[in-house]
Amino acid sequence: MRQIFPFLALPLAATASFATEPVDSLPDHTLGEVVIEAPRIIRKADRDVYRPSKSAVEHSANGVQLLRNLMIPTLAVNDALGTISAAGESVQLRINGRQASLDQVRNLLPSTIRRVEWITAPGLRYNGASYVLNFIVANPTLGGSLMTKAQQALNQKWGNYQASAKFNSGRSQWEAGAYFKLTDRLKAHRDYRESFSFPDGSALTRTETPAGGYVSDNNGAAWLSYNYIKPDTTVFYVSLKAEKKFSGATRYDGFLSLSDGSSDINLTDLHESDGTAPSFSAYLEQHLPHRQTLVVDFGASLYSGHTGSAYQEQRPGTTGYLTDIHTSVRDRNQAYSLEANYIKDWKMSRLTAGATYTANRNRSTYANLGGEVFHQRQDKVYIFAEYFQRLKKFTFTAGIGAQYTGFRFRETDQGNHSWNLRPQATVTYTAAPEHQFRLNFTSWQSAPSLAETTIAPQQLDSFQWRIGNPGLKSSESYMLTFNYNFGFLRRIYGTFGIRAYTSPDAITPLVKWENDRLVTTWENSRGLSNLSFYLAPQVMIVPGWLAASAYVQFRAERMRGTGYSLTNSAWSGNVTFQLTHWGFTLTGQYQRAQRDLWGERISWGEDMSVIDLSYNYRKWQFSAGVIMPFGDYDHGSKSLSRWNTNEQHTRLDMRMPYISVSYNLQWGRQKRTASRLIDTGINADRSTLGTR
Repeated sequence: MRQIFPFLALPLAATASFATEPVDSLPDHTLGEVVIEAPRIIRKADRDVYRPSKSAVEHSANGVQLLRNLMIPTLAVNDALGTISAAGESVQLRINGRQASLDQVRNLLPSTIRRVEWITAPGLRYNGASYVLNFIVANPTLGGSLMTKAQQALNQKWGNYQASAKFNSGRSQWEAGAYFKLTDRLKAHRDYRESFSFPDGSALTRTETPAGGYVSDNNGAAWLSYNYIKPDTTVFYVSLKAEKKFSGATRYDGFLSLSDGSSDINLTDLHESDGTAPSFSAYLEQHLPHRQTLVVDFGASLYSGHTGSAYQEQRPGTTGYLTDIHTSVRDRNQAYSLEANYIKDWKMSRLTAGATYTANRNRSTYANLGGEVFHQRQDKVYIFAEYFQRLKKFTFTAGIGAQYTGFRFRETDQGNHSWNLRPQATVTYTAAPEHQFRLNFTSWQSAPSLAETTIAPQQLDSFQWRIGNPGLKSSESYMLTFNYNFGFLRRIYGTFGIRAYTSPDAITPLVKWENDRLVTTWENSRGLSNLSFYLAPQVMIVPGWLAASAYVQFRAERMRGTGYSLTNSAWSGNVTFQLTHWGFTLTGQYQRAQRDLWGERISWGEDMSVIDLSYNYRKWQFSAGVIMPFGDYDHGSKSLSRWNTNEQHTRLDMRMPYISVSYNLQWGRQKRTASRLIDTGINADRSTLGTR
């Protein structure tokens, strides 16, 4: 429920999708649609379908820009930073039903995108996804394409460079691509103040005055894929990908002032990481008689990398350190997943059933603990069945899933396991072409992560520690959502909604004293509950020229855990305007991040603004813009623990003018990437280190 740092990749969960047009090589599995002519939206029972206009295609150089130009309400698309989110949560991306990365979406040619499906209430086959975007691209034919892009800031070592090529021959297609993202020593500092209450009743306040710092995140990837499509019969897909983090680092320097009258202390807080993650994927889809489909997908991922941190406190003018803590973890982790789905279609209904097995094998070596090695085994099994039925103006979807999660540490034989049920149901009523009502109930489980369960202790500063809890159990979450989709005057359309959420045993951090150590661990809390009201309109101010979209949300929430009960309420949202004419596109965006209460901490993502002006000339696109043209970048958190209250604001020098050049070349006729109805989306775990 949090936004992530803009320079990090978005992890995407495994899901399934079942929507292609009848003229494509795969049948259309969605039922019941109502057409709204002006905004070119098709309201289906389980998704909204956007068909790109000629103007949107002509003013886009890639798939992400086309998505931005569609201006889908609720969706926040930032092409400059390479982020896509909705209501403060991650969005699962798909290409013809196959799970895809943001870079693969960016490498789509706009002219090949036939429609974009926006799913705000994903079913059980999506395995817990909050939102899904599915890009349907053109039929396979002959030809190929080359896409390149270079984006560079003018005042910082920050940029994004990528290229991809596709080659088609009959029913086969080869694709090769690569990207490199540069974030090298971007100037940063933090404002930090914290107070500690000790068990004996004494207190201490530490105020940090920033003295500099930086953020680095240089990473890249390369991939090669092959797919074979025999229309309406067989789809085969295989891919190899290697991701590499060349260097990642966050460093803060500052001066600590203590309330006990002690002299100032110089401090350095440094976190570094690097690693390599190769992965393999294989997919087979077979269409059977009587409108039946069988899909099997296998994925494997390895991760080998290093994560380290250093925290030092030193009196000015001295050579020794008051505190000198170094943590170093070397991971060699593996993940494997196998998924199978069966789909049966009738004229007015559909049955889907499936099963997934996922295995994680983690090996972490702690150099700071004398080379001690910790092994963790994680296993997950998920099975589900879901039925869809259309009755005149009503559509019904109901299903149930069951999930097993288990993990165990080899060295201590500690661990846990559990079975959980996942019911889900949706009712949709279409009163008129412009008015649709949808009520959705969904549930899911969240398994504890490697960082939350690891038994290896980590020291953060002179008396703060972080230790995992191997006794954690998977937590349950339930959500009830009511949406009213509307359209007025053929210029205004959008969604009004109410969402109620509860997680009665949410896995949250817990701060407590153990002797003279203040320890952060994790617990199955007494629960989080919240209620949200949101409005997401799009307005065609001057059709074909000027449009605006927005998302505004107010959320009130309560969090309860061991020894505390807290409340929080806040506004969040985003607004986008776009002016298009004479080949130019002027886009302005502002985003206020959600303020999330989780455990005894309120955290927020980036409050961002971007202005971008682009011009298309034949196969070229030229862009210039400014990131954070107004306001100050802020990303931080606030602790409300009775033992440790603090507030931290991360400040980056993000007021960056940039330029971007894109070139797209096509020859012959374009071929669609292999469509996939499911995707395991497997990723090996990675260790994370705590921070103040």
